[in-house]
Amino acid sequence: MSRAIMAGERSLMMTFRKLPTPYPLPETLHLPEDLPKLSKGQLQTLAAEIREAICELLDHRSAHFASNLGVVELAIALHSVFDFTKDRLVWDTGHQIYPHKILTGRADRFETIRLRDGLMGYPNPAESDYDLFMTGHAGCSVSASLGLLCGDRVLRPEEGRKSVAVVGDGAFGCGVVFEAMNHAAGMSVPQIVILNDNRMSICPRVGGMGRYLDTLRGTPGYTYFKRSARMMVDRIPLIGTQTGRFLSNLKDSVKAALHGGALFEQLGFHYFGPIDGHDISMLKRYLRIAQQSPEPVLLHILTEKGHGFAPAEADPTKFHAPAPFSRQKKLDGVQVLFKSRQTSQTYTEVASVRLQHMMAQDTQVATIVAAMCQGTKLEAVREKYPDRFFDVGICEEHAVAFAAGLAKSGVHPFVCIYSTFMQRAYDQIFQEVSLQNLPVTLMLDRAGLVGPDGPTHHGAYDLSWLRHLPNLTIMAPGDARDLEGMIDFARRYFGPTAIRYPRSAATHITRKLTPIEHGKAEMLHRGRDGMFIVCGSLLETALSAADSLRNQGYDVGVVNARFIKPLDQSTLLRVLRETPVVLTVEENALAGGFGSALLEAACDAGISAVHVRRLGIPDQFVVHAERWEQLAEIGLSKVGMVEHFLEMASLHGVTPQPQPITLTVPAVA
Repeated sequence: MSRAIMAGERSLMMTFRKLPTPYPLPETLHLPEDLPKLSKGQLQTLAAEIREAICELLDHRSAHFASNLGVVELAIALHSVFDFTKDRLVWDTGHQIYPHKILTGRADRFETIRLRDGLMGYPNPAESDYDLFMTGHAGCSVSASLGLLCGDRVLRPEEGRKSVAVVGDGAFGCGVVFEAMNHAAGMSVPQIVILNDNRMSICPRVGGMGRYLDTLRGTPGYTYFKRSARMMVDRIPLIGTQTGRFLSNLKDSVKAALHGGALFEQLGFHYFGPIDGHDISMLKRYLRIAQQSPEPVLLHILTEKGHGFAPAEADPTKFHAPAPFSRQKKLDGVQVLFKSRQTSQTYTEVASVRLQHMMAQDTQVATIVAAMCQGTKLEAVREKYPDRFFDVGICEEHAVAFAAGLAKSGVHPFVCIYSTFMQRAYDQIFQEVSLQNLPVTLMLDRAGLVGPDGPTHHGAYDLSWLRHLPNLTIMAPGDARDLEGMIDFARRYFGPTAIRYPRSAATHITRKLTPIEHGKAEMLHRGRDGMFIVCGSLLETALSAADSLRNQGYDVGVVNARFIKPLDQSTLLRVLRETPVVLTVEENALAGGFGSALLEAACDAGISAVHVRRLGIPDQFVVHAERWEQLAEIGLSKVGMVEHFLEMASLHGVTPQPQPITLTVPAVA
């Protein structure tokens, strides 16, 4: 949709509940163009109503919460000062996009956020021209914003468009942020970077940059002191006497000290701050200064995650993306009653418990995370083994290269990073780990489809970009006991390993468990009419589909592949030779995934694969929805697997037996 069309349609009223206030908003409020007309009190009322809308959303379902409460005033100030039908705005990471969406013509659909066919929980250019990038990973906003600025200067210099990047202090430690700032300063272009400093990533931030920002937090008068001190220093005369030389040295020292207090100015940015990020009037004042600057500007604003909602202020980590809750007003504040929590153990929790047990027994094991200690459920490891737990911040490339150094020294590191974020460390996995053949274990959490977080967070590609690397062993557990065994195996194996597991409740399949052996699959039942060869946690679903087909007269077996690299060729190629219909099942992109690996092996062995169908994630970005909805949509549900088998059976002349086959496949506990 063009900006001209959008401009004609941005006449939606605020549709969520109005709060009683001495500063009522106009009955008809066109956002964001009416923002400059509102008084200070009305802007505060608007901020309160946006917060109420976000709180009401959590009455229904989980969503990103504390981060959005923290940027309400910033979003209002930005849209009050800039015209983003023309100017550029890129939100880093993007999970704090809710106030921006409400302010840009989507208030009437806000209740649909993160639902199938509703608003996306991250920026989405398909929804609005105000969303320029579908940002879901940290650190790239400054680069993208700078590219927009330079592109506009090349193609439409007469328009004088401004470009703004909003980046959090957790993401600010990403190397790519400084690569972009270095480039902007070198060109001396008017790039505007807003550093949203709330002392948090998802968990509390780590590293030297955080300590440096804390130092700046302690000097709220820095900007004014800097200006006055420079004026004083510039008045010092330069004369040829010994006193003059002393004064000259003093002048240079003071200037150096002033610049040393602002790393960003040494880098080439005009630094302003720290600024109260919840004072709309002050934000607007500094945004106008930045707007008028011909050179790069960094505004350092101080915000509070969860601002305006006391429980989230007190524990922003817990309220990052909490379960749905209701609010009850008490004399001493607000009480939060969570409505539901997942009671069954997740694969993430299985991995965490196993790592805790291993670290208790083996002092040569270490754990590495990249700012996601809570997400990977490793808080207990952090507390019990602080000397062997390393949180490197949102720096995945460093995490893997650092792990290589640990491994070279004799430590066995387990690098626990979401699959979607591990992509950022591809070069280090190749260069520092696989090429060196070092015993580093990559724990790829959230592999496969992840539900409402959507396409920015699906771990849909790791098999495709990992399996071509020499030396690397890749595993996918079929259930919780497989995962435990694979972690133990990885510790024993001297070489790089990767284990991928999903964002879901862990299943426990009842059978006589065969041990994890390098490159060996697990045959659960050999079928006469067909076979499901399953890579990963859809094993339970395939077993259920096989059971349903058995009741229809088809003898369908199931193999738990376990290893993607190396493949168990002796088992799997025999299945291809002897079975009339074979379906491979994986929660990975079909392009280059497990099914492709099996077809390559068949080709090399001279085996026809016309009777093979690959089930997995097609060549498309799967939109946000509940995970079960996503799986059903791409044919990875029980119903989908049955339908695919029946279609292949029909194509290849496989017919059911007159009576149901009385064979028992393993049960799911």
